[in-house]
Amino acid sequence: MPDADAFRALARSSPERWTTLRFTERRRRGWAWSEPVRAWLRRPDLLRVEDATGRVHVLREVGADHDPMWQDYRWVAELRPVELADGLAPDTGELAAGTAVEVDGLREVEHAGRPAWEALVVPTDRYEPRCGCCPLLRSRRVDELEWGGVPEGVEYPSAHLVRLDVATGVCVWAEALDGTYAGGTHDLRIEAVDEPMGEELFSRPRQQGAIG
Repeated sequence: MPDADAFRALARSSPERWTTLRFTERRRRGWAWSEPVRAWLRRPDLLRVEDATGRVHVLREVGADHDPMWQDYRWVAELRPVELADGLAPDTGELAAGTAVEVDGLREVEHAGRPAWEALVVPTDRYEPRCGCCPLLRSRRVDELEWGGVPEGVEYPSAHLVRLDVATGVCVWAEALDGTYAGGTHDLRIEAVDEPMGEELFSRPRQQGAIG
């Protein structure tokens, strides 16, 4: 059975575990799901997304220090969930003493037919998301740093249910279990890892307003 240190190591290991990924992703706010999008990602800089309308978007992020982003940085955090592993000092952004999250109830499960590790996770005061406006884990401290305060009456989750895909290190699920944001999560379903992806897959559609 894996332990908390192994869970954190898996969360930081995505950059070394895969080069291409094909998957679908959707999100839930409260209890309402968004329409899924389908994606093909070839590291370091190419992403193709087919949105719910069937429109194709091709993104190229040459020179970026992260995977290509679709709509917000939570997407990047799902693919590289290092924010679940290492604490950062908010004033410098450098690694700091202490862990980013407390991990409890770790167990082996399946997600979309693939082996995953699932745990109850609580952010510590060292938790520093990839972007404060769209973290994997909602917390009062992060919102106060990002927005200068929190809305009246907001209740923050006491814990989150998180799943990491064992083969890739990708965060495939991160659900707020209670409070104002209860039920909020994403569902990332991996279809293929390290399959060949040629340049033609990332050709910009001529009449579909590709983003790039």
